[in-house]
Amino acid sequence: MAKSKFEYVRDFETDDACLPNCWIVVRLDGRNFHRFAEQHEFKKPNDDRALHLMTKCAQTVMQELEDIAIAYGQSDEYSFVFRKKSRWFKRRASKFMTHVVSQFASSYVFYWKDYFKDQELLYPPGFDGRIVLYPSNQNLKDYLSWRQADCHINNLYNTVFWMLVQRSGLTPVQAQDRLQGTLAGDKNEILFSEFNINYNNEPLMYRKGTVLIWQKVNEVITKKIKLPKETEEKEVEVTRSRTQL
Repeated sequence: MAKSKFEYVRDFETDDACLPNCWIVVRLDGRNFHRFAEQHEFKKPNDDRALHLMTKCAQTVMQELEDIAIAYGQSDEYSFVFRKKSRWFKRRASKFMTHVVSQFASSYVFYWKDYFKDQELLYPPGFDGRIVLYPSNQNLKDYLSWRQADCHINNLYNTVFWMLVQRSGLTPVQAQDRLQGTLAGDKNEILFSEFNINYNNEPLMYRKGTVLIWQKVNEVITKKIKLPKETEEKEVEVTRSRTQL
């Protein structure tokens, strides 16, 4: 194929292939989501609609990009773990990140009305992303543990904070001052003694986040087949295995 004289500009493109034999993790976060949540009247401390919408978007990403082995999400972030042996787009980091973020963002807009039926989407949400490589299984495990620990720390704080604001009548500044320097045990004590809330009974989705994995399931379907020496098709039940989230 003939090349134009402008073909040389491709030499400026950098090689961004991810190292081989590493887990590829793409983590995305909502951009300015504090403001987005306020303007769209998210419930505090947790809005089930928003959390389920995030998970729906993550499922859509995984269904489109099947090299993702596992995903973990909490609040306005999701992490997608690509398999070590993935050769998708020649392991180019820019392709991994842009495909995940764009698919997630478009899904957020597309499925908004399914979860926020009475709330108009006032403006398009934004998400940023980063990509990190983890060479060992232990590194990956520690990464996921870190994100889950972050979920617990933030949710415990937010749960106490909003109880102080919503039920005790404190201003946000007063609630922040009340919680300054408190440990996890102190926050649990406030919840239990002042609001009769056992934090351990809060939904797992709030306390520990959401994990998405693939699993093989068997399903029975009906097929029409033509048996040998038969003139007409017959309906028979067939069991097949398929992979789903």
